[in-house]
Amino acid sequence: MQPYLPLSFADDLEHNAKWFGATPAYEQGERRITHAELLLRAKRLASALHRAGTRRQERVAVLAMNCIEFGEVMAATQWGATILAGVNWRLALPEMRAMLEDSSPAVLVFERQYLPVVEELRAHLPGIRTYVCIGGHTDWATEYEAFVATGDPAGPPDRSREDDIACLVYTSGTTGKPKGCIWGHREYRQLAQVDAWLSGVEQTERGLIVMPMFHLGGMLISLTLHVRGGTVVLQRQFDAGAVARSIDEDRLTFLLLAPTMVQMVMEHPAIDGVRGEHLRTLMYSAAPMPLPVLQRAMARFGNIFVNLYGQSEICMYALTKSQHRPHGTERERQRLRSVGNPYPNLQSRIVDEDGRECPAGVTGEITARFVAQFRGYWNNHAATLETVRDGWVHTGDMGYVDEDGFLFLVDRKKDMIISGGENIYSREVEEAVLRHPAVAECAVVGTPDARWGESVCAVVVLRSGQPAPTEAELIDHARTQIASYKKPRHVVFVDALPKLVTGKIDKKLLRQQLPGTLSS
Repeated sequence: MQPYLPLSFADDLEHNAKWFGATPAYEQGERRITHAELLLRAKRLASALHRAGTRRQERVAVLAMNCIEFGEVMAATQWGATILAGVNWRLALPEMRAMLEDSSPAVLVFERQYLPVVEELRAHLPGIRTYVCIGGHTDWATEYEAFVATGDPAGPPDRSREDDIACLVYTSGTTGKPKGCIWGHREYRQLAQVDAWLSGVEQTERGLIVMPMFHLGGMLISLTLHVRGGTVVLQRQFDAGAVARSIDEDRLTFLLLAPTMVQMVMEHPAIDGVRGEHLRTLMYSAAPMPLPVLQRAMARFGNIFVNLYGQSEICMYALTKSQHRPHGTERERQRLRSVGNPYPNLQSRIVDEDGRECPAGVTGEITARFVAQFRGYWNNHAATLETVRDGWVHTGDMGYVDEDGFLFLVDRKKDMIISGGENIYSREVEEAVLRHPAVAECAVVGTPDARWGESVCAVVVLRSGQPAPTEAELIDHARTQIASYKKPRHVVFVDALPKLVTGKIDKKLLRQQLPGTLSS
């Protein structure tokens, strides 16, 4: 019988350097670093961190947009048993401070563009002993390359183990204050391996990452490509035209995009000249994909789509390439609206308010347990106990499964609108409004209503080049698609919807912006 080998990400770095040493691990524009070079840089940087006084399982925070240096810091923490804590660079200064106070890092690595921000934060973060600046330096921050040079090429005395914590991944904060999800080497490696298997990742993979590396999606898919020895092609942040051009220019085989990003790429003029002859996987996640967008993208690129469903705490369901059947039976076409079947070795249940399992077709909260899930929230035991009960992660997402186990998302539990005692799921209303040819994007939220408790409000971005409908026309259109009590009572037209860096619509911010824009 094959003995079980307790492995960490350090073993993956070593494996890739040995077997795929000449293959680029990261590419960013004209810059590149091979797997062999990444191992050497990781060991040297891990040694530099140790020589600066950083010890096992202390945190190393990174405030940077996607860049090769971010990947190097991630590899160094993976090798040297420290914990990576990414910082959302789009946060306001008080929010960054709260996140850094929560993770209490010993080291902060940051890009030069954030010097003014970090200068202001320093007085409030006495626990940070070492500051390292990518592309710059001050009297209190060491320049990144100079810092790396202080390390021993042989690496630090400590090396990561399977039981170690690998990183803290902070939630988006769409329903409250961001929480730091604790991911261990064991669980995160297993999740990356499962995702690689579900997506058919090969050693020759060249995958574009535009989602931020501080978030689960960007970091996890980078690791998914690397557990197979593939190449991560980095762009600083999402730009639809740059993504379209990169498909051919960088010979991409793999794309990870949020559904809203897929739509923006498909509508960008640069997509017209794209051949995409190397592209074999387009993974979408982070939010539901409107069916018209998916069908248009599949008509353009073929059957290369994989839908992964999960959150910062756990990944759970996948609709694989073979299950994307736009020309199949009616049942198969309907399943394009689903997020597929559970991951291998994952248990999932749909439960009602009393924790009882719902039968097929009945909506309830999605719960799951998995060998590859987060270990809890950093410094937040109460939230851990609320989310993880008897090993089951309670996602806060509402959905139902059909008779064959395909999961259909309905809404976030906190996004469900209760109007006149009726439960209205925002996604259902959004899909109805999106079927109007003039609507490019739609977000539905509940707004206070003195008579009904809440009323349905659709916030709409119109498509250019189409006759603009009135509020009444969109409400009448929705009434033809869904029950009358579910239709929007208000429609607000905006130029753009507020979004998180993951591509999700920020409904929390949207609700804050809406008061005062509606008439009674």
